[in-house]
Amino acid sequence: RNFWKRKGYWAAVKAFSLAKSISTGYSKGFFVRQKQKK
Repeated sequence: RNFWKRKGYWAAVKAFSLAKSISTGYSKGFFVRQKQKK
């Protein structure tokens, strides 16, 4: 039971972060991430 609860929680977090990145500008966030990697 706990495992599924955690999985659902992370799925919601991922979906939220994805929607947030899209709303703020996906390409912009993508380039920022690429710079941070270097």
